[in-house]
Amino acid sequence: MIVLQCANITKSYGVETILDGIKLEIKKNERAALIGRNGSGKSTLLKIIAGELSYDEGEVTTPKGTRIGYLDQHTGLDSARTIWDEMLSVFDELRAMEKQLRGLENAMADPDVYNDEQKYEKTLNEYDNLQYDFQERGGYQYEADIRGILAGLKFDQFDYSTPITTLSGGQKTRLALGKLLLSKPEVLILDEPTNHLDIDTLRWLENFLSNYEGAVLIVSHDRYFLDNIVSKVYEMSRSEARLFYGNYSRYLEKKDELYEQEMREYEKQQKEIAELEDFVARNIARDSTSKRAQSRRKKLEKMEIKEKPLGDEKSARFSFDIDRQSGNEVLNIYDLNVFYEEDNPVIRDLTLSVKRQESIALIGPNGIGKTTLLKAIAGRITPASGTVQYGSKVSVGYYDQEQGDLDTGKDVLHELWDEYPLKTEREIRTVLGNFLFTGEDVLKSVSNLSGGEKSRLALSKLMMKKANLLIFDEPTNHLDLDSKEVLEAALMNYPGTLIFVSHDRYFLNRMASKIVELDQSGLQEYPGDYDYYLMKKDEERQRAELRAQEQPAAPGTQTGAPGEDKKAFLEDKEAKKQERKRQRDIEDTEQQIEALETKIEQLEEEMLSPDVYEDHEKAAEMQKQVHDAKEQLDSYMEQWEALQLG
Repeated sequence: MIVLQCANITKSYGVETILDGIKLEIKKNERAALIGRNGSGKSTLLKIIAGELSYDEGEVTTPKGTRIGYLDQHTGLDSARTIWDEMLSVFDELRAMEKQLRGLENAMADPDVYNDEQKYEKTLNEYDNLQYDFQERGGYQYEADIRGILAGLKFDQFDYSTPITTLSGGQKTRLALGKLLLSKPEVLILDEPTNHLDIDTLRWLENFLSNYEGAVLIVSHDRYFLDNIVSKVYEMSRSEARLFYGNYSRYLEKKDELYEQEMREYEKQQKEIAELEDFVARNIARDSTSKRAQSRRKKLEKMEIKEKPLGDEKSARFSFDIDRQSGNEVLNIYDLNVFYEEDNPVIRDLTLSVKRQESIALIGPNGIGKTTLLKAIAGRITPASGTVQYGSKVSVGYYDQEQGDLDTGKDVLHELWDEYPLKTEREIRTVLGNFLFTGEDVLKSVSNLSGGEKSRLALSKLMMKKANLLIFDEPTNHLDLDSKEVLEAALMNYPGTLIFVSHDRYFLNRMASKIVELDQSGLQEYPGDYDYYLMKKDEERQRAELRAQEQPAAPGTQTGAPGEDKKAFLEDKEAKKQERKRQRDIEDTEQQIEALETKIEQLEEEMLSPDVYEDHEKAAEMQKQVHDAKEQLDSYMEQWEALQLG
């Protein structure tokens, strides 16, 4: 069943055509990606589908009753409500139904109703119909759904009474995503949903969308995310959309195969045309061969001429080089402490060693201090204590994800030229041209550049520095897929040392020779790429589970190394004890929930029998039992949710 169809959508701004005859089709439960360069029209098309933007020609159709939910990449909740009240507002209709059910229950217990057979029968029928509808629409689980979404988006540690006005921009965007996911539209349209999400939250969102009971259309520059989610890809290029089946990696393969096939067909036809034209030219004037020449001329006239495949649009072209090689010891950090406020450490007692030509990815949850650590290494902030020691001949280049090093009062040309005044204007323009700033583009004000353009300008400045230690903070933010691939290719051939923070798992996998995970306990090193890190984390999880299942050792048994910290041992033992108790409590609670659900089901079936139905007093008593059982069930459900959250 098709739940969304775009037929020949055309959109222009003045003389510039943004979308030209776009065709797009999404079926029920499909997950599709819309990809393309920045400025290719992806967000414009999404806004048209969502009804937020008009279009010149074409048609957008959906089946009657289909709800479309749209998340703009710049959306952030602007609400005076608390976190909980805002999420609860999604279920206003269900809450009204719930209130109506309580009113009907009270009515059935009213002597004036249950003593009047006609009134009671009407009220009971109304109650049964409403209760069925309430249950089908998730009326008994919407609060659990809210808690699940908030936990997945890392709001579980917040006080749910926190006013939304006090949240950061990124938190408001995540909350907007959560509210949309709770509304469960038949068609979910997400424009860059992975922005502002750390890796754990990304994995949660992948799992949620994979199991989502509806169609999903996604714009994302996260290739790992697309590989795990989508089954078809629409590529936006030159105002048109082209369909490829499969995930993102399969799209890349098919795109290359299609280009080669089209080029072979084009070259074959060009050869045939040349041969036909040559034959006509040589034989049209000869009496003996004139008819054959005329026949070939007619064939040429009827031939449908293939256009030469255009291939990819122009890409940025750059590479990173160094002025001189550093020593083998590039960086040593000892007992580093960084404070934002007194008695509020962001980085605590960190130690790290970096060797020449290592490529180190620093990962960890949002807010843990990754950017702070990079700034301390780059000398942008002063540590409270500890040492950041560079090795011999080390020169540092730093990429700020906020682009704070760019002067918004300058134009593009002088932003780079003022940094390197000994270069000629032609040399500076050549560098900027490699980063897709051509012609009048170099006279644009930095303040008017898009996020992607600012990223490319910052990269051009970094390239010119030729530092042998590059420190990147989220270098792929704001870059489209093509620009990410160009950056990766440039860094793969970089002869220096890399330290970087990124949430782009595809980038992590390609670039990292070592993963360094930062958490509350400090740094943990994993030599290898991101997939290796995931494998080791899974092994650690499995070992922890096995340890938790093991019985305590016999008294007096030596289980640890000599001199093992007794306090740590006792804390670990107590933690295991508490975890076993939590698991037992979960099992007990689940048994109580199952028993209550069975009881409610039996009572509701009995209420429909003539013996009960005709005895108003008995029916009212049973209705009270149902009501009490449901209140108990709600209480156990809340208890179960709390236990699940640990």
